[in-house]
Amino acid sequence: MIVYSSTKETFSDDILSNQIVEKIQHRLKLNLGHYVGKGEVRAFQNSLRFMDKILQDPIIPNDAGISIEYQIPQTGKRIDFIVSGKNEDARDVAVLIELKQWQEAKLTKKDGIVSTHFEKGPAEVSHPSYQAWSYAALLEDFNETVRNDNVLLKPCAYLHNYEPDSIITNPFYAEYLIKAPLFLKPDAIKLRDFIKQYVKHGDRGDVLYRIDHGKIKPSKSLADKLSSLLQGNQEFIMIDDQKVVYETALALSDQTGAKSKHVLIVEGGPGTGKSVVAVNLLVALINKELNTQYVTKNAAPRAVYESMLSGSLKKSRITSLFSGSGAYTECPLNTFDVLVVDEAHRLNKKSGMFQNKGENQIKEIIKSAKLSIFFIDEDQKVTLKDIGDKEEIENWAKKLGVNVQKMALTSQFRCNGSDGYVAWLDHTLQIKETANTMLDATEYDFKIVSSPNELRDLIYEKNKLRNKARIVAGYCWDWISKADDKLKDIQIPEHNFSMRWNLASDGGLWVLQPESVKEAGCIHTCQGLELDYIGVIIGEDLICRNEEIVTDVSKRSGMDGSVKGYKKLLAENPELAKTRIDAIIKNTYRTLMTRGMKGCYVYCVDKELEIFFKSRIAPNKTKKAPLFYSDVIKPQDEELIKIEETIDKKLQYTEYLPIYSLHAACGLFGKGADASDEGWTKVNDLRLNKNMFVVKVNGKSMEPRIQEGSYCIFQANVVGSRANKIVLVQHNSISDIDTGGQYTIKKYTSKKKESADETWEHEEINLLPLNPSYKPIVIPNSEEGEFMVVAEFIKVIT
Repeated sequence: MIVYSSTKETFSDDILSNQIVEKIQHRLKLNLGHYVGKGEVRAFQNSLRFMDKILQDPIIPNDAGISIEYQIPQTGKRIDFIVSGKNEDARDVAVLIELKQWQEAKLTKKDGIVSTHFEKGPAEVSHPSYQAWSYAALLEDFNETVRNDNVLLKPCAYLHNYEPDSIITNPFYAEYLIKAPLFLKPDAIKLRDFIKQYVKHGDRGDVLYRIDHGKIKPSKSLADKLSSLLQGNQEFIMIDDQKVVYETALALSDQTGAKSKHVLIVEGGPGTGKSVVAVNLLVALINKELNTQYVTKNAAPRAVYESMLSGSLKKSRITSLFSGSGAYTECPLNTFDVLVVDEAHRLNKKSGMFQNKGENQIKEIIKSAKLSIFFIDEDQKVTLKDIGDKEEIENWAKKLGVNVQKMALTSQFRCNGSDGYVAWLDHTLQIKETANTMLDATEYDFKIVSSPNELRDLIYEKNKLRNKARIVAGYCWDWISKADDKLKDIQIPEHNFSMRWNLASDGGLWVLQPESVKEAGCIHTCQGLELDYIGVIIGEDLICRNEEIVTDVSKRSGMDGSVKGYKKLLAENPELAKTRIDAIIKNTYRTLMTRGMKGCYVYCVDKELEIFFKSRIAPNKTKKAPLFYSDVIKPQDEELIKIEETIDKKLQYTEYLPIYSLHAACGLFGKGADASDEGWTKVNDLRLNKNMFVVKVNGKSMEPRIQEGSYCIFQANVVGSRANKIVLVQHNSISDIDTGGQYTIKKYTSKKKESADETWEHEEINLLPLNPSYKPIVIPNSEEGEFMVVAEFIKVIT
C-alpha cells in the first residue's frame, strides 16, 4: 500500500505549500490507523525537504513517479521514498531510498547490525544499506509484477545529517554497501547523480501502481535455491512419523482456500523432530509457490535455521521467510497461504515490546493464513506470558470457523533416541509420574558432576568434535556484562568459576558461533534448537529437600522477563501463581536438559539436588550389587557424633538428646516399656523437648535422604496428619530386612474410605522407601490394630 503517490512536480508543489506532511498524516491514519507523533512529523519535514532539493535537476523528469511510505505486502515494513520511471532502454525502474535522521552510529559484531541512539536510548538496528537491500530483495522474491515486468530495483540509503566516519562505512558492512550505496551529509549531489543514472524518463507513478497491485507469490528462483540448500543436508532428513505429518500437511495445503481454512496441530515432545518437519514444510510449500512463512516467538530458531539453509552466518535473501509471532497484529485476512508455527507453546496473548499490540497471537495467525500449522509441546512453556496449548488453539479455530486436525510426533530422535531419558526426566523433576524411576546411563551419556569447572572442561572437549556442544544455565545470575563486557555474570566462588552470558553478542546464532562455547546460553537462546552435547548449570531456583523437588522464584535474576508479573499474580491468586511458577522453572530445566542429542552433563548449585539426581541413575550393568546413595556419595572426612555417657540434668533436652537403639525406642515411646539409653549427644540449631531422641539408622531403604549409619532425630507423640512424612513405625507383620525386627523407618501414606457410620477409616497403609531398590510395605486395614507410629523424623545430624 502506498501512503503518498504523485509526480516529481506535484511533490515539489506540496513541499512548497507545506501540505506534504498533512497529506501523509491523513493517509497514514486513514489507511493504516497509524497516528504520526511529533518526532515523526519533524523527521518527515526534514528528510522530505532534503529530497526535494536533490530532485531539483532538469534531467530528472517532472513526470517521474514519487512514492512515500510504501508498505511492503505481508510485512509492517515501509520504504521511505521511491523515485520511479524508465531507464535509457525504456525498462521500468524504481530507486528505493531509505532515509535516516542519524548523526552517529557504533560498530557491532553482528552481521548487518549497527547501534545508534534514539530518544529512549541506544539500540541495535539494521544497517541502512542492509535495510534498503532487504526491501528490494523482498519485492524481487515475492512480487509477480517486479519479476514478470522485469522492473529494475535500485536500493540505496541517505543519512542527510551524518558526517562521514569509519563506522557507518566500515568494511565490515561492505557487502551491503555494495548492494545498496550509502549517501551521507556531503553526498547530496552523489545521490542526485545516482537517481539520474537510472531514471531517464517519467512514468507518472505507473510502475509503483503496478507493483502495489501485483500478486504476492514466491519466485521460482527462491524456491529452487531453498530446495538445493535442503538437499543432502542430514540435519533435515525426515523418517517415520515425521514423514507422515509432512505429507498430511502438504495434502491439507491443496485442500485449503479462503472458504475452506484449516488448522493442523502437531504435538511432540523434545527431540521428536518438530522443527525438522517445520523447515521441510517451509521449503516444500515455497516450492509449490505458496505464500509461506516460518514463525516462532523466539528469534534463535529463526536465525539458526535460516543460517543452516543459507549455509552462512550472514543475513540472506531468505530472511523474509522467517517471522516473529507478533508480526500479524494488523495482517489482512488470508494474506498467507500457509503459516508454519514452530514452538507454538511459546505464543503470547499480546504482541510488541511492551505487550500492547494485538488481541491474541493465536487468533491473529489463524486469521492471517488459509492454513496454520502449529507444532507444540505444552511442557515447554517457560514464561508466564506463554499461552500456547492445544485447547487454546482449538477454541480460536472454532470461533473463527476453521477446521482442525490433530497429529502427534512420538519417535525420539534427540537424547540418543532414548524415550526413557525424557520420561525419566519428567519423573525425576516431578513434572509427572512415569514408570522410568531410574536412568540407564548406558543408553544416553548423562552425567552429574560436582564442579562447574568439570562441566566446562567436558563441554570444551566435546565441542572439538563438531562445534556442537554448549553450556547453558538457569537465569539465576544478573546480566552485568551487558553494561561492561569485561565482567563475568555467572559466579560460583566456591569453585573459583565464572562465565559470561551470551545474550547479545551473537544473538540467535549463539549455538553456531565457534567462540560462543566459552559463554553460557539460557532458555531464551537455545529453546527450539539442538546440539550434540549440552552442559547445564542448575541454579538455586531448583533445589531438593526431603526428596521433594522445590522451586524458588526469588532466586531467579530480576532481569529475567520470563517471570515478570509473578508478584501481581501472587496477590490476585496465590495458588495459581505458585503452580504456574513451579511449572515454569521445572519446564525450563526440562527444556535445557533435552537440548543434547548425544549427551547431557549437569552441575547443581544445590548439593542435595546433586545427591538426589545421582541416586536416580542406575548402576552400570557390569556391577552385580545395586547402587545405593552411600555407594555414590562418600562423606568427606566424616566425623561420628560425640557420645557422652552421662550429662548434667540441666542440659538434658535443652542442649543434649538421648541416643536409643531402634528396638529400645519402639519399646519406650511405643509401648511405654523401660529402656536404657546408649548415651547423650549435643544437638545444635534446634529447640529440644522430652519427646525427642536420637537413633542410628541401619540399612539403605531411605537413601538418599537418610544414609546408612546416619544418626537422626525423631519426635514422639506428634499430633496431626502423618501423610507423606517419614516415620518410625512398629507392627507385628513387619519384617524389615534392614532392621531385622518388627519396626521400620519409611515414608507414610494411606488410602482411606468412608465407613458405614460416615466416618473415615484406612483401607490400607503404605510405608514407602525412598530408595527405588526397596519395595513398599503394605498393611491392610484388617491388620491395622497392631500398627503404631512411634515417632516422626525431624532431621539427620550426621
